Amino acid sequence: MNPQGERWTADQVLALAPDSASRTAGGRLATPGSWSGTGARPDSVWGECAGGGGRTYRTAVDASDANRPGFTCSCPSRKVPCKHAVGLLLLWAADGDSVRPAEEPPAWVAEWLEARRRRRAAPPADRPPAASASADRRAADRARRIAAGAEELERRLTDLVHGGLAGSGGGAREEWDRAAARMVDAQAPGLAALTRELGSLSAAGLDWASRLLEECALLHTLNRAYARVDRLPAGLAATVRARVGITVDSAALLASTPPVRDDWLVLSQDDDVSDSALTTRRIRLFGRRTGRAALLLSYGAAGRAPELSLPVGCSFDADLVFHPAAVPLRAVLGARHGEPEPAAGPPPGVGVEAALAAYGTALRDDPWLDAWPVVLDGVVPIPGPDARPGRRLADADGGAALAVDTSRTGESGWWRLVAVSAGGPVRVFGEYGHRGFTPLAVWAPELTPLRR
Repeated sequence: MNPQGERWTADQVLALAPDSASRTAGGRLATPGSWSGTGARPDSVWGECAGGGGRTYRTAVDASDANRPGFTCSCPSRKVPCKHAVGLLLLWAADGDSVRPAEEPPAWVAEWLEARRRRRAAPPADRPPAASASADRRAADRARRIAAGAEELERRLTDLVHGGLAGSGGGAREEWDRAAARMVDAQAPGLAALTRELGSLSAAGLDWASRLLEECALLHTLNRAYARVDRLPAGLAATVRARVGITVDSAALLASTPPVRDDWLVLSQDDDVSDSALTTRRIRLFGRRTGRAALLLSYGAAGRAPELSLPVGCSFDADLVFHPAAVPLRAVLGARHGEPEPAAGPPPGVGVEAALAAYGTALRDDPWLDAWPVVLDGVVPIPGPDARPGRRLADADGGAALAVDTSRTGESGWWRLVAVSAGGPVRVFGEYGHRGFTPLAVWAPELTPLRR
């Protein structure tokens, strides 16, 4: 967990395991009954695992840098991380009640963390060469595994397209799940998630073939981009690494990147509980002085609300640090310089054509972009053309219209928007993606969420 309350996902944990045997054994140990004395802080996780012959193994993880985590365990295994560390992290990722937050770690954990940080803080000349070389070797090994996984996935996509989507039905879901598991083996949780999503599209719905082909094309582009990641511009290379699953630790980002201070307006906040083991909270912001959009993510274990929460419709003076990317959008909340206050008014909005142009520009720079935030001004909710199903938001002068995607707001969100409009133009905040515009809030005249 980092200072923003983000726990690692199970895929991220499994991607750290050195081999499939460690993943299997770690999964068996990810049960509350195997552990005692567990605890977690934003920078570390620890616990004691009951072993055979009445022995107890002390296990701790330095989680302050997701790219270079540290592990210690009193078990005799030479694997790094061992099955106890994998099991402890899986338990922590899935169950907040079994690994509770703690103010201070036990003495044996504190001593190990302090010694480890002294070594990391030492000037390179004084740093033990073996430790630095070991970290570099692990990073290089992971890069090779991800490259091999991307190549394997590329061969599967090629076979699928050459064989014809119609004849194969897009492949059985179990086959895609097995391919996703191999991407976890390759320490590429981002590729694993995308591969698993392909399985959900196979032979599902009338237009499954076209949607599957589109997603295959995006995955092919990502595989090819990773093969050339060292030759890409810095921003695009950072985007590609993030998409395949190489994370950037928020604490390290805060310490190394200049912040952007602004008066940030909270446009929306909603939770995604589609993953039974994890609640993902998305908070969307708009900077009044810089005009920048930002997305904050916060995570909570199943059944528990994420820690970060901001009042929708208020603004606050704070520092944000943006993740490196071709289109920087995701950010980390840094220092706050004041309490949230009611916003002075809505941000400037744009018409439909300007919104489409902004989305196109963002998509040009990041072809894997899911959605782009936009404030539409002077639009009217209308039904789809002719007798075809669907909803739209049209410029009040009838010049252009956007298809509306209500899959995340539901029927109630759409009809709330229609009621506020009463047939007249409104200002709406939402996200535009390949499925259309998702309305998330409307000014009526105060900012009103459309998703409950």
